[in-house]
Amino acid sequence: MLEQAEQVIDKFLVNEHDRWSALGANAAIPVDAIADLIRAGGKRIRPAFCVSGYLAAGGEPEDPAIISAAIALEMLHTCALIHDDVMDASVRRRGAPTVHAEHAAVHRDNHWQGESRRYGESVAILAGDLALIYADDFMAAAAPTVNRAWGELRAELIIGQHLDVIAAAEFACDPELSRQIAVVKSGHYTIHRPLVIGAIIAGRPELATAFRTYGVAIGEAFQLRDDLLDIFSDTETTGKPAGLDVEQHKMTLLVSLAMQRDPAVRELVTSPSASSARLGELLLDSGIRDEVETHIAQLVEKGCTAISDLPLEPNWSDELVDMAHAVVYRNK
Repeated sequence: MLEQAEQVIDKFLVNEHDRWSALGANAAIPVDAIADLIRAGGKRIRPAFCVSGYLAAGGEPEDPAIISAAIALEMLHTCALIHDDVMDASVRRRGAPTVHAEHAAVHRDNHWQGESRRYGESVAILAGDLALIYADDFMAAAAPTVNRAWGELRAELIIGQHLDVIAAAEFACDPELSRQIAVVKSGHYTIHRPLVIGAIIAGRPELATAFRTYGVAIGEAFQLRDDLLDIFSDTETTGKPAGLDVEQHKMTLLVSLAMQRDPAVRELVTSPSASSARLGELLLDSGIRDEVETHIAQLVEKGCTAISDLPLEPNWSDELVDMAHAVVYRNK
């Protein structure tokens, strides 16, 4: 089903390129920016959980509604990535230049009027907005019963991102706030809501409560893994700049917990020359990394326990356990 979704989304973007190119060579640039990012890869986590929630709830594999929902979620994620890269001033995504960085370079190379940075960011904002429009169109084609869950998902994503921006600016050590941001931005958006949307399309909305417990726990663990990868991985592996959270002074859940436990971490991350390499050393030396790994394992156990007794289709409890481990213990 995910392969089918890939084929549909690719054909759709080709048609959109041809449609808007009729207005002129530059008209399809936002479409091409979306297409390039989607074709560059990605883990497709949100579509996978949506399809899994649908099949676990007994949905028919032939129903085109679930394909539309899966595409909508990937389009929304594309919007979020494009806009997030602008806010983070990130220059790499999936091993390629980010949309705003690429088009700022185009502006500079062509010696056009105005400011290159602002031009690149303008193209990225518009491309992200267009991806959001596409997401809404595909979800509208799925089923009207998902409207409320879809609305909640989009609102949570935006409010979570807003809180993330403020937390970075204030840089106040508040692990509970950081956890709430992680839950809203990651737990609901990445796992919980996609599962629920799949279950609703399959006609099993009563699964929402247990899927929430599973999704919030696994989503928080997913975000903690993301925080660890930012510090302990590298650009070649992840396809995006390593250490960016530290450089941007982001109050991630990991940093917030570490600052609370170790004054040396607070001193490091508040300095203008904050280094992810040095922060990694502190997290290892203080045992905080091990503490976080233990907490991740506890979250995975909590999430998997929540679905262990659900009346799902055969083997789907085991499949969701496997998916939880796959997304939480990934290396990129």
